[in-house]
Amino acid sequence: MTSAKRFDQIQTPVIPVMAKLIAANPGTLSLGQGVAPWAPPAEVIEAIQAALCSDPDLHRYGPVAGDPELRIELQHWLEQQHQIDCSASEILITAGSNMAFQAVVQALCDPGDEVILPIPYYFNHEMAVRIAGGIPKAIEAGVIPDPDQLEQAITERTRAIVTVSPNNPSGAIFPRPVLEAINQLCARRGLIHISDEAYGLFHYGGERPWSPGAASGSGSHTISLGSLSKSHGMAGYRIGWAVVPPGLMSALTKVQDTSLIGPPKLNQWAARAALGAGAQWCKEQIGGLAERREQVLQAFNGQQPGRLLCPPEGAFYALVQVQCALSTDQLMERLIREHQVALASGSSFGLKGACLRLSYGTLSGEDLAEALQRLQRGLLALT
Repeated sequence: MTSAKRFDQIQTPVIPVMAKLIAANPGTLSLGQGVAPWAPPAEVIEAIQAALCSDPDLHRYGPVAGDPELRIELQHWLEQQHQIDCSASEILITAGSNMAFQAVVQALCDPGDEVILPIPYYFNHEMAVRIAGGIPKAIEAGVIPDPDQLEQAITERTRAIVTVSPNNPSGAIFPRPVLEAINQLCARRGLIHISDEAYGLFHYGGERPWSPGAASGSGSHTISLGSLSKSHGMAGYRIGWAVVPPGLMSALTKVQDTSLIGPPKLNQWAARAALGAGAQWCKEQIGGLAERREQVLQAFNGQQPGRLLCPPEGAFYALVQVQCALSTDQLMERLIREHQVALASGSSFGLKGACLRLSYGTLSGEDLAEALQRLQRGLLALT
């Protein structure tokens, strides 16, 4: 028995491939998977314990779009922390923002419809578009995408343009004028602007993240995606959301009812408690990453065999580019096997040449320093 033919065109996700290589090479230090290093606020555990004792309906199905209490609290959070105007939009609670994106492209795309993904893109976005029967149109428009180049890629089959800021995999924060121009382009051409903001609170001075959903009148053509996985250390709880134009809600609830029925009720209790802990809690955790980021910047200060593709101003990623005869997949594998340090292959993000994604969220202090030293030795040997 074989799978549907369209899955032959879908890339194998890089994180499980990398994890298998790491498992086969004990002692490997990972700069690969993007995981926040902190646990959720203490209020989350307290809320779960209280829910188990006090909610008699916890074991029953909940509303397809999510519990009303969580949707209300999330609206307040989005308005206060990201200035998103939710008054002309609906909120869908999903099992993480990956599921939110997949639901959105299923609701938007008929077979053969196009979704523009500026390179570097997030690999799960490219995969989700293909699974939905759409065509991911990967465009080299710069690490900070040029709106004019994106407009040139629009055809009669284009349905949406996707931006990820702060960016996974580059760590770049897209300037507000760039995002405004892309958002206005979508409004002018009748497209949806899908703005992935999973790292919306992650910045280290300088440019601050800006949400296109904060633009006046953007609710009719803008979808804002978010998650508690990174900011609140809740990757395993699988709570994300999509802020969407009301006209898409009917299709989205069909997708959600078919795949999830409704978000897990216990996890929504946890989400409400996480939001209640306040943004300052998140900012304190994120602030602790600044020292790690500085270690990465110092490791690539111009004297080494690699360079950072752009200054990583947000999230907890950086792209390392090297001159190398190996393919980026071969480089990833040999760094793990021969030098016991893991980074994600840049090919998964649509990048050409030898380019690797470095995550500084997983290691700290001496472990991070050792991983960076192994990386430099490995790059010197392999390039």
